[in-house]
Amino acid sequence: MEAMEDDSLVFKDDPNHNYCASGSSKVQPYLSSQLSDETSVPQPVCSTGGEPGARLGKRWSGGSKFMDSDTGSDSSEVSEGDCAAQPAAAEGTFSLDSTSKFLLNAMAVEDYRNNHWPNLEKAIDRLLIQNPSDHISVSYAQIYGYIYKCVCQQHSELLYSDLTSKIIAHLEKVSSHLQASPPEDLIENFNVALTQYTASLQCIVPVFIYLNKFYIESKLNRDLREDLMKLFADHVAEKHVSALMPLLIKAHSMPFQVQPSTMANVVKGLYSLRPEWAQLAPALFSGFIPQINPPAEESLLDDYAAHDQKLQMELSMNGFPRGDQSRKRASEDS
Repeated sequence: MEAMEDDSLVFKDDPNHNYCASGSSKVQPYLSSQLSDETSVPQPVCSTGGEPGARLGKRWSGGSKFMDSDTGSDSSEVSEGDCAAQPAAAEGTFSLDSTSKFLLNAMAVEDYRNNHWPNLEKAIDRLLIQNPSDHISVSYAQIYGYIYKCVCQQHSELLYSDLTSKIIAHLEKVSSHLQASPPEDLIENFNVALTQYTASLQCIVPVFIYLNKFYIESKLNRDLREDLMKLFADHVAEKHVSALMPLLIKAHSMPFQVQPSTMANVVKGLYSLRPEWAQLAPALFSGFIPQINPPAEESLLDDYAAHDQKLQMELSMNGFPRGDQSRKRASEDS
């Protein structure tokens, strides 16, 4: 009985029970029938060769320490000398895993290049060149499926790079077309390009919503539509704004030289792309966008009235009569 009590005290002194027997990682309890007259229980050591050691090296990344089950701290009962064969097996396993992951990733990229992106590229081409009034048969569910697979396979960065590169190439062609336009057609052609591009984004952005939500918004802290509109500003509008401004100012001074809807769309589009462009022609932008000019002042009311009278005179001289004034109440000056 005394021997058994001593042995039980030996087990209680090690609350973490970090024992490993030969050929197994589990604790082998010492039965009472196997107890001898020895005063201490021998400590089993880890096996250093064969398959059990390799399995142990794979389970524990360090190979030289155990993690205590109760306290979460490192236990140094097993030294590097006791398990010298474990690190070699672990290194071999990790190098094999790294190679496998590299090959799998290469295969996934190849699958993206050969299967997913070509289909997406064709769909983007059709959406970019469509007219707002045309109907193009595109399977949005199929496009969304390709994008979903690309994002799930960790190709979000690659997909975003390919998308922006594709759109930049398209915008460079649009800019070249505008560059070749005669000055009298530049406003109209710019309006067509802006309208067509905006309509295309109404189709492109929704199908790329999964990429936008899980990569652009979460990792880049941006928005897909804002990024694509910025591309239009950088690669198209900025290159032609210096030529557009004099034409817009001239057209604004001569009513109906350009369709009012075209003028409004171009001016508002330029302001949405770069609000600071309004400072290039405040009088032009204030005619279509509120709060461009500073607030009105009471001391300048006479100047405002004179400006309105001048505008009315110019309209009447250009063939726009005031119409029948017989039923209008006479002013105090008359």
